[in-house]
Amino acid sequence: MLGIVSDTHGQHARLARALRLLRAAGATRFVHCGDVGGPAVLDEMAPYAATFVWGNTDLHDASLVRYARGLGLTCPDEPPARLTIGGRRCLLYHGHERDFGRLLRLAEDDPRLFASECDAAYVFSGHTHEASDRRLGGVRLINPGALHRARTYTVALLDPATDTLSHWAVPDSEHGDLQPYSAVSK
Repeated sequence: MLGIVSDTHGQHARLARALRLLRAAGATRFVHCGDVGGPAVLDEMAPYAATFVWGNTDLHDASLVRYARGLGLTCPDEPPARLTIGGRRCLLYHGHERDFGRLLRLAEDDPRLFASECDAAYVFSGHTHEASDRRLGGVRLINPGALHRARTYTVALLDPATDTLSHWAVPDSEHGDLQPYSAVSK
């Protein structure tokens, strides 16, 4: 199972809580869709060996990239990150990238061509701070929501073996559990 988070914007304590709760819910792999917010967030992701991309608010330089990789985290030089989970190819974006925008326009115009160009079962992104789930041309686009600047802090859990996705609200206290959250579906 894959735990999906995004848009922490430096909220390392909230991220730590979200990752612990996702692991307790069955996540064995983790991705972060960008707007990490600094080294403290990277430190929290390290025990989970997360794959991530930088977001539009991340001020990453060569030393921060070296720091992330030194922690065992995987981040591409340029998005998307490409990974395989449960035998299914996945792309990981933040959502602000020019290439991501081009793919979304292509998805609206010609979903089959979009699916062919993506050559992936899943595309993960953040950026909007809004949890969503939609299918276009056989590709599932998943946004977990955000762990900062959101009415409800949310994450997602994906079981690629069954193609089951659930969004979860993250409590803002140490004494809560994940609560089911209804994301925007299309």
